[in-house]
Amino acid sequence: MRLGTHGEKLTATLINDKLPAGDKDAVEAAIHEYSAWIQIMEDISADSLPSLVSHLVDALNAYKYYIDVNLIFDSTNDFLYRQKGQLKLDNTVVEEFLPILVQKSLNLMVPESAIDIAPQTPTFSSAFFNSSLRSPSVGGGLTIKTKNQDFALSRKLYLRSSYSEEFDIDKTVTIETNIGYILAEIKTNLDKTMFQEASATARDIKLAVSGSKYYLLCDYLDMTPISSATTDIDEIIILRKVKRVNSNIRARYSTYEGRQALREEYIKYLLDNPYSSELFHRVIMHILAQFSNDALIEADVLNDGYF
Repeated sequence: MRLGTHGEKLTATLINDKLPAGDKDAVEAAIHEYSAWIQIMEDISADSLPSLVSHLVDALNAYKYYIDVNLIFDSTNDFLYRQKGQLKLDNTVVEEFLPILVQKSLNLMVPESAIDIAPQTPTFSSAFFNSSLRSPSVGGGLTIKTKNQDFALSRKLYLRSSYSEEFDIDKTVTIETNIGYILAEIKTNLDKTMFQEASATARDIKLAVSGSKYYLLCDYLDMTPISSATTDIDEIIILRKVKRVNSNIRARYSTYEGRQALREEYIKYLLDNPYSSELFHRVIMHILAQFSNDALIEADVLNDGYF
């Protein structure tokens, strides 16, 4: 089985020299759970979009609970909890889940859509010509920049630049890239710094591709809400509809004794605030709206008074 983003992080953790010996069996067990989770999602089918999304999100919640509690929180060592941000064990789960959800949703609703869906896709960011009259360079020195996105719906794009009208091979630069149309940044905890960084990224994306859409998804809100209307972010979606646990409580999670003392409270917090099927459905509806290409009818426009 080809490993996705999260599966690769699990495998990398297993061979990490710093992983305590007592955690190796747990990580190996998690890899088996990961394989089962992927198979469960592959086997899910439904006749309607709400049903499909609901079943997939149920599978996500069950697996994410396993990673958060059984693997990380219940570890008798502190390595997995303290290093989870570096290991990216928990925050890559949604990164791997979202492309599967979107692909299965499009297969149901827009089965003939020819578009690439993937995490960590390097998408077109900008282009410039690295040349001058003194150093004209082949093809004017066409150079592009790309930026990795946590999630992207993109199309393969080929660019060719030449001083030759016939695009002679030895006088032409040909570049292959991806042009991103729907992009998302995925965070576990959204704080003000991340919000500002995402705002800047969204602006760059819209400058590069005017018709693109950019979304910011997070598990937990870790800031006072700021309107996205003043930014180029199309929408911020809090997938669990809840704020992050207070820092004074989180500080106690850093030791096994502290985690065990607060285990029931932590589990209740997770179970009371699962990933929302409603909000993942909202993500899909945003995406599906971009596949609509209805021509404007003048009579309808004039009747409505807007378009």
